[in-house]
Amino acid sequence: MTVSTAIARLNAADPDFARHLDHLLSWESVSDDAVNQRVLDIIKAVRERGDAALVEFTQRFDGVDAQSINDLILGRERLELALTRITPAQREALEKAANRVRVYHERQKQDSWQYTEADGTVLGQKVTPLDRAGLYVPGGKASYPSSVLMNAIPAKVAGVAEVVMVVPTPRGEINELVLAAACIAGVDRVFTVGGAQAVAALAYGTDSVPQVDKIVGPGNIYVATAKRHVFGQVGIDMIAGPSEILVVCDGQTDPDWIAMDLFSQAEHDEDAQAILVSPDAAFLDRVAASIDKLLPTMERAEIIEKSVNGRGALIQVRDMQQAIEVANRIAPEHLELSVADPQAWLPHIRHAGAIFMGRHTSEALGDYCAGPNHVLPTSGTARFSSPLGVYDFQKRSSIIFCSEQGASELGHTASILARGESLTAHARSAEYRILTQDKGN
Repeated sequence: MTVSTAIARLNAADPDFARHLDHLLSWESVSDDAVNQRVLDIIKAVRERGDAALVEFTQRFDGVDAQSINDLILGRERLELALTRITPAQREALEKAANRVRVYHERQKQDSWQYTEADGTVLGQKVTPLDRAGLYVPGGKASYPSSVLMNAIPAKVAGVAEVVMVVPTPRGEINELVLAAACIAGVDRVFTVGGAQAVAALAYGTDSVPQVDKIVGPGNIYVATAKRHVFGQVGIDMIAGPSEILVVCDGQTDPDWIAMDLFSQAEHDEDAQAILVSPDAAFLDRVAASIDKLLPTMERAEIIEKSVNGRGALIQVRDMQQAIEVANRIAPEHLELSVADPQAWLPHIRHAGAIFMGRHTSEALGDYCAGPNHVLPTSGTARFSSPLGVYDFQKRSSIIFCSEQGASELGHTASILARGESLTAHARSAEYRILTQDKGN
């Protein structure tokens, strides 16, 4: 097998740099009409025929010889069995990662609060966990037990009573690590169903699959399209694009380290994006040489090659200040600050899903076991979105209690504003509560 790279080289000083960067970053995760219609048909079938449709689609799409929905349900005992089937080292790694993820997310928990005004009016916020969350997990060889931990543990920390996992098992192939991770993370129910049909089942419920309040977890284009269509019926985490990494380096890190950090995201799929930004042109040359040297040693070399050649880039900037400006423009999913003093630059970072500080902090640590969530905004959405967390599984209700005096005083204000909007019933509803002695004020 012959692999070679022709990674793009950009220079921020070029007059057309912005146009080239925009072209490099452009990504449309829009389904074509055929995919969209197929997903709509699947959702309709699941809503109308429930479990029977799930069995039929699983037979057709996954090649599983299921005779009834019972053949697609895994009990808690099956998850516990998976723990015994993985190696002791794998179990120890899963448990250590799960503990770190749990400890980190415990700090995100929000509590209810109230305060009382001088007239006795009470205002506040009640924080309540979702009743039930659905977790979509890709199946077969493209299985990620780490994603099970990252999606299920925050839900459990938030207090979600039931976490339901759906995972396809193409041709009956079950990933024991995924089931073991589900056991450790506290998943309550597992259905071996995937695709748009699994999303539909979670969104609308069937006789066997319970309806959930929110669906989280990654999937293919059919899963993403289905999540778009059921949003509003249920909540969703995000519509994720390809994985991304942006490394900002001052030129002093080992170029082999940087090349491998770029590979760590490029190996996900051909559309993944790996970008290096540095003010040191000679360093960019050394990293390019490391890429060419290390690429043939990679198991997923062909995928990395297509990713790096198609969407990767080495970008030269004037100085570190401009490097940070480019980083904020890109708003990457993963940002590595591979510099001497990352803390000094941290206040200048405005847009990034996760920020990896210093030369020794590889993005891979965040994917598995550092503790923060690896479900992150992609495709520039870090400008307005945040990592998945406990807050995604909690909802907030406003609390308003008016004392007699408070209702009277607020009634005047509400009345004026309501009548200004020509909403007379609103105004009179508030005016009824105005005390007699206040009516002339």
